[in-house]
Amino acid sequence: MRFSIDEYAKTFKMSKEMIHNKLKSKRLNYIIEGGITYIIVPKSALSEEKQRDIQSAQHTSAALSVPTTKTSVGMIIALYQKENNHLKLKVKELEAKIDSLVNDKEQMLIAERNRIEEIYTSKDEQLKNILEVLSTKLMLSQNSTVHDVDATVSNTIPFSASGLIELKRYLKFIGIGSEGRKAVRGRFSDRYGSDVRIIQKEGEFYVDLSKYDYTDLL
Repeated sequence: MRFSIDEYAKTFKMSKEMIHNKLKSKRLNYIIEGGITYIIVPKSALSEEKQRDIQSAQHTSAALSVPTTKTSVGMIIALYQKENNHLKLKVKELEAKIDSLVNDKEQMLIAERNRIEEIYTSKDEQLKNILEVLSTKLMLSQNSTVHDVDATVSNTIPFSASGLIELKRYLKFIGIGSEGRKAVRGRFSDRYGSDVRIIQKEGEFYVDLSKYDYTDLL
């Protein structure tokens, strides 16, 4: 039979120090396996009572080791379950982040679509104003006396238009020359701030023919 040093000490009620001394003095037979020292004791050298004690101790140790094994397996299962729950939580967090990113992207696309629609709507409005001005110019060309009439005689324009039109573009379309446009711009500049009809954006004057009459300034 063979015993580890701990087992030999318990079985034969001997201190480890004494066992080491006997090993050094070679009064005990031993072998070393895997770095562990085992003391060899012939079975014939043991009394029947000692053999029964050793067998009883081995059975008790085996019986006690079973719950330990079961507990270890249970602990491993619990650890895997805990890790699994942790991974499930991480997956949910990632899914929530993905949903948030998708929603943000959709909102950005909606905002960009609305911005493009506003740009095209504005361009359509400008085109509409230009077409109305062209129509006005055509009407004026059919009645050349409109710009020759004294302002005291009539202060209304015999046509209507909607939306803001840049002043210099409007003056060109109705046929006012370069010097005339400078004079009109000067009058707009003098009235700016005191006349509600005078509209200025980014340094340029605009007219709103749908609301105001500018005959006295032309």
